Amino acid sequence: MKNSVTFLLSIFLVSFSIASAQQDSLAITSENASKKELKEKDYEPYNALAPAKAAFYSAILPGLGQAYNGSYWKIPIAYGGLGTGVYFYLKNDKDYDRYRDAYKNRLAGRPDEFTVDGKQRITTDGLIRAQELFQKNKEISILVTVGVYILNIIDANVEAHLRQFNVDEDLSVKPGLDYDAFSGKTNYGLTLNYRF
Repeated sequence: MKNSVTFLLSIFLVSFSIASAQQDSLAITSENASKKELKEKDYEPYNALAPAKAAFYSAILPGLGQAYNGSYWKIPIAYGGLGTGVYFYLKNDKDYDRYRDAYKNRLAGRPDEFTVDGKQRITTDGLIRAQELFQKNKEISILVTVGVYILNIIDANVEAHLRQFNVDEDLSVKPGLDYDAFSGKTNYGLTLNYRF
């Protein structure tokens, strides 16, 4: 037993000595050279047409400008907003048509869906108010859909502009909160840091 433990320990130590005896393949460079190399890798040439191209893509097909910018996670948000606006437009249009048809039938003296056994569940004024409500909701749905479409284009344009903006850690602005235990109040502040 003692011999087997000694044998395993010696094999373990020999394997580590062989592994550490291999030549290091990583070349050591100076600090300035690595910083220069890092800056060269991060540099992307300025493309003045990138924001216009991204906005054009988003105008042609919503979400395409976000894909051009590489923000794939925004595409479902754009389509969710557009789909929601279209859904509520169609729903309000259907309800508007329903109340409009009932109003027309009532004016013509025919029974409508809101008249049961000769009794009116909704008055004629109620039908008029319902039509006005659903017409207003249809218009709001159109405005929301157009607003989401325009925001989609603006987002693609702004993101393409900000891609070319130099975001450096040398200049930073951070909000600050400090709780003063003596007075029991919270102090708010803004810290501006600039490193040379």
